[in-house]
Amino acid sequence: MTVRKRAAVVGLGGQATGDHLPGLAQCHLAELAGVCDVDADRVSAVADRHQVPGFTDVDQLLQEVRPDFVVVAVPHHVGREVVAACAKSGVHVMKEKPFATDPHEAAELAALCEKAGITLMVTVQRRFHPVYAATLTLLERIGDPYLVEGRYTFRCPDPAAGWRGRAKLAGGGCLADMGYHLIDLLLWYLGLPDRVLADISAAAAPEAEYDAEDTALVHLAYDRGLYGSLLVSRSAGPRTERLAITGPHGTLALDRGVVRLLDPAGQVVESLLREPAWPCLPAALIDRFCRVLDGTATNPSGPAEHLPHAAFLAAAYASATTNRPAAPKEYLA
Repeated sequence: MTVRKRAAVVGLGGQATGDHLPGLAQCHLAELAGVCDVDADRVSAVADRHQVPGFTDVDQLLQEVRPDFVVVAVPHHVGREVVAACAKSGVHVMKEKPFATDPHEAAELAALCEKAGITLMVTVQRRFHPVYAATLTLLERIGDPYLVEGRYTFRCPDPAAGWRGRAKLAGGGCLADMGYHLIDLLLWYLGLPDRVLADISAAAAPEAEYDAEDTALVHLAYDRGLYGSLLVSRSAGPRTERLAITGPHGTLALDRGVVRLLDPAGQVVESLLREPAWPCLPAALIDRFCRVLDGTATNPSGPAEHLPHAAFLAAAYASATTNRPAAPKEYLA
């Protein structure tokens, strides 16, 4: 009989209540053992609903519950503090993106996890989705890519709301938040660009006060002759999520949950579709993390894999500030 691992959830916002808690209820290898949040009323409600102990202090949770791992779904600026507490207690971490808010923090967290001997996995869901994994194997069909175009947009009614509207707390705006998924695909498939030129704006709600960008456009250049751009916006509908990679033999067009291989004229050669396109992925992620901890699966999303993400974001924000191209590889800690 399989002994389920004991999991605690720290941070009880929409990500936890909408994804991680339902995911824990459906997964096979873990069970919820405790919850934590700074909001005592929220803790009480969630703890009562799931019949587990609730806490407002992470250290107390770690000491009294002694979980095997913690799902960290806190505001970006709080992530380092929670990961450090888990490392001190020798507790593994499954962390909501981003891994870190800047390259220095990313390097510090990576070193902290290694020194403490804990495993950390960032929940970039697309790395665990079979269609996105299949896209990686299809890349050879198009030849050496020379063009990449990415777009991730939706309409957020209030881009100034909460900590996400403040760049200092969020580590950036849409590019560092929702755009992290698009950046992850870019780096996974094509590697870190040699140069980026970025423009950002926070102009979608002129009556509101916020400085975390609601829209970002990043031009990309690789020394091997690959060029392209990423457009990310949390203020421009309709919702779109697309990445297209073109080579001399065709294009891979990747939309949410489906990939199409097109010939050079744009005709569909073949396609891969998952139905439903987006099942309960949090449960699969949690089970995968349990297998990583057991040593029966590899961790495709550990700290080392996310140092380039922090470098990409730092270069993009530096470029937007200086109006000059920036080299992401110079920001690798």
